[in-house]
Amino acid sequence: MDTILIVDDSRMNRTILRNVFDKKYRIIEAGDGEEAIQLIDSCHEFLSLVFLDLVMPKKSGIEVLQHICDTGMRDILPAIMITGDTGTESAVEAYEYGAADFVHKPFDAKIIMHRAENVMELYRRRRDIEKELDERTKALRMSRAKLEKTNDFLVNALGSVVGFRSLESGNHIKRVSCFTKILLNYVRKEFPKYGLTHGKINTIVTASLLHDVGKIGIPDSILNKPGRLTPEEFEIMKSHSSVGCEILECFKMDDYEEKTEQSGLNFYRCCYEICRWHHEKADGRGYPDGLKGDEIPIWSHAVAVADCFDALASKRVYKPAFGLEEAHRMILNGECGQFSDDLMHCFALAKQDLFDVFKQIQ
Repeated sequence: MDTILIVDDSRMNRTILRNVFDKKYRIIEAGDGEEAIQLIDSCHEFLSLVFLDLVMPKKSGIEVLQHICDTGMRDILPAIMITGDTGTESAVEAYEYGAADFVHKPFDAKIIMHRAENVMELYRRRRDIEKELDERTKALRMSRAKLEKTNDFLVNALGSVVGFRSLESGNHIKRVSCFTKILLNYVRKEFPKYGLTHGKINTIVTASLLHDVGKIGIPDSILNKPGRLTPEEFEIMKSHSSVGCEILECFKMDDYEEKTEQSGLNFYRCCYEICRWHHEKADGRGYPDGLKGDEIPIWSHAVAVADCFDALASKRVYKPAFGLEEAHRMILNGECGQFSDDLMHCFALAKQDLFDVFKQIQ
């Protein structure tokens, strides 16, 4: 049974209201504002409605309303004001503090019953809707968390397959993702024009794990050839960027888009553009599309620099490792193709950070 608190310094008014409601509701009473506040504080979890006289000793109805607001109960405990005053000033003030309705003395039993029940039903429905929304939000967060774990597992699994196929340590993929994050954090600080945020950077770093997924489709005889590739073999090797995009198409799901709506960067698009364009160069001499300058997304270009640096600094089946200093110098001097001036500025600043990661991940 719902409980109604009737607050009025007039015993007669309290009795009239009690007689209207006591057949359907549990009734408690207070004779002044201070007593009302004490009852509200101790019984608010059980209260469905407060009838509140506007003018009372000790504390007025407005002061009780203010207490309800200050204690965070405004949206869960409706208050109907009782007044004999026909003016609007006090009504406006009461509504500003969250009064749900006004009734004027003398009372009409049927009207006041309907108005009270309408107010209680309105607040009950609002509480139910808020509870349902809260439950749905929690369920959505749990579902999204599970989805992200699944997607991250798939991304890491595909990246690991590439590492095993190309006889490269899986640490290559880890280092490239770490290098990418370092570079983009410098870009975020040095060049706000790219609009990078921590959320976007995290999306790009995850997508970078798939930069070489297309190597799954390259024959072992070419992928792991110890010597220099022939022009024909090199053309086949270059196709890994487009083959990777075909593989991504097979894994494309709407969930990829949902995963990164929060960061403002579409995950699938990011994976696709990194996979396809991580060998493009700023002067248009890269592949597969010969993009130039700003035609290359910053995420694709950053992964290109990270991948190139790790390739130079690491031992591969077709070459020995260059030293870190030498690899860094070669990229800055344009010996591995032209990268954007902005990225080269950040690459220079990130030198020690890149070296530290390379030494840590072996």
